[in-house]
Amino acid sequence: MNRISVIGAGIMGNGIAQVIATAGISVSLYDNNQLSLSKAFTTIEKNIDQMINQSILDENEKISIMERIDGTIELEKCLRDTDMVIEVVPENLELKQNIYKEIEAIVSDNVIIASNTSAIPLSELTEQAKIPSRFIITHFLNPATIVPLVEIITQDDTDKQVLTETMGMIKKINKVPVHLKKEIPGAVVNRLQAAFLRESFHLVEEGVVTLQDIDDIVKEGIGFRWGFIGPMEMVDLGGLDTWGQILDHLSPELNRSTKRSYIVDKLVNEGSLGIKTGKGIYEYQKGDVDRAISKRDHDFIELLKLKQ
Repeated sequence: MNRISVIGAGIMGNGIAQVIATAGISVSLYDNNQLSLSKAFTTIEKNIDQMINQSILDENEKISIMERIDGTIELEKCLRDTDMVIEVVPENLELKQNIYKEIEAIVSDNVIIASNTSAIPLSELTEQAKIPSRFIITHFLNPATIVPLVEIITQDDTDKQVLTETMGMIKKINKVPVHLKKEIPGAVVNRLQAAFLRESFHLVEEGVVTLQDIDDIVKEGIGFRWGFIGPMEMVDLGGLDTWGQILDHLSPELNRSTKRSYIVDKLVNEGSLGIKTGKGIYEYQKGDVDRAISKRDHDFIELLKLKQ
């Protein structure tokens, strides 16, 4: 692929554009808001500078990457001569379907159309599509500039060539694609995270640990190990017989609630939504949010360097 169009210049959109351009592919970044588009380029430059400071990129690469990305508020211009479209707009089915109608009216029939959605099934996204078989989901994780994994989701009538080309493109931009063999609500990453959070909030509700303790347990224990060995490798290393006994003993004890934790309800009802309101599980003073994101990205980059 020589040129890829990214529709939506928000946090995920500008991150995906940066990753593609870093791999040597030209990118056209579209947003219907000029201010959002300008902010996207500021963010991209800031992200690249951080990678330069941590020896992932150099100044010459920065110039090349920025030159490979062009921004526009004209959809037709964005889609001109494109080989693939990646849609990264808000999780609103009607909005996405309307954009697909516009895209399909402009691009040729062989252009792949991907969505970064993490919530809406591909079969619903393509209900009104002219050529459903060319659609696919490429679910990048935030921050897209650093996290290696991309979930690839198809449906029964997805063209095999679309899957092959998409998997090849994801590998070319130095990401790790995992193909989900069937549609499932929430894909895999969000399901695993939701299951983990359900048990975590339950343990807090039961008075076993605090919310802050959960973070420490994950960062210094589970997450420390899982950064380099996955849970299935962990089971092999610990012994299937041992883990079988652990699962037999604990499975009946695990939380089975079908509703979210009352802790989440309480915080949301109070208007404590996290960094967007200055308070969530933790409190954030002026400047704390930028520092928290910067530290997160710094540490993620260092981890990426180790894994490479």
